Amino acid sequence: MPAPLDRRRLLGLLAMGTASVLAGCASPGRRRAGTDAETGADVAVPSTPAAPPPPLPPVPPPHPAPNQVITHGPTTGRRIALTVDDGTDAEVVAGYVSFAQRTGIHLTFSPNGIYNREWAPHAGVLQPLIAAGQVQVINHTFTHRDLRSLTTAGVRDELARNDDWVIKTLGITTRPYYRPPFGRHTPTIDAIAAELGYTRTVLWAGSFSDSEVVTPQFLLAEAEKYLQPGVINLGHANHPTVLGLFDQLMDLIHSRDLHPVTLDEMFDTSRASGTAR
Repeated sequence: MPAPLDRRRLLGLLAMGTASVLAGCASPGRRRAGTDAETGADVAVPSTPAAPPPPLPPVPPPHPAPNQVITHGPTTGRRIALTVDDGTDAEVVAGYVSFAQRTGIHLTFSPNGIYNREWAPHAGVLQPLIAAGQVQVINHTFTHRDLRSLTTAGVRDELARNDDWVIKTLGITTRPYYRPPFGRHTPTIDAIAAELGYTRTVLWAGSFSDSEVVTPQFLLAEAEKYLQPGVINLGHANHPTVLGLFDQLMDLIHSRDLHPVTLDEMFDTSRASGTAR
């Protein structure tokens, strides 16, 4: 007849058994789903993976058409388009990308390919936001030169080169929108752009006026002045002042019951076609 277990050994075995059960319950990626109808044993199944983001649409061909210059959107629906140019400061680019990801706010970026080092690290975050229609990217030329100083070939190269960079980096075309650097353009430049499928020249009706360094007080005063229904507002990813103001800007937008939208949403255009729907 086997010798009886001593008390310490018995307690030790019980503890080991309890630990094994707890470890099984804590296995990563599994959850209790109930009990098996025949055996009464617990049944565990893998947790449901997150749904993948929607795919980006294929890059459409250009659709040349007459050009329109737009500075303001419709005031119905209390929509506002927040646009962000350039990208000279990596910290500010990262801040705006995080702002979009954290809050779900809809933004339109107008980057220059010359600042690839600042933008490219965020492609993995931006592509799903672009695919979901939360973020749009428009053409602001590759080097941010005054287009009035360039030849016809030079204007075409600035727009085509920047679109190629955006397609390579973010997987989407910038057509049909372009914003001329400094807002400087002519009917001739707009006609050249329209031949490439850039049928909307985008200016602005409000601005944070932060292409140069400004104080937080100044930027917020500009926001108070210009964040109104229908406004296309201009900001820059160039200087860090705005980084400490995102929450206050959101509070202002909410207090005025404004609805931030992309230019596609404001004017019913499409990334899938690169033109009006």
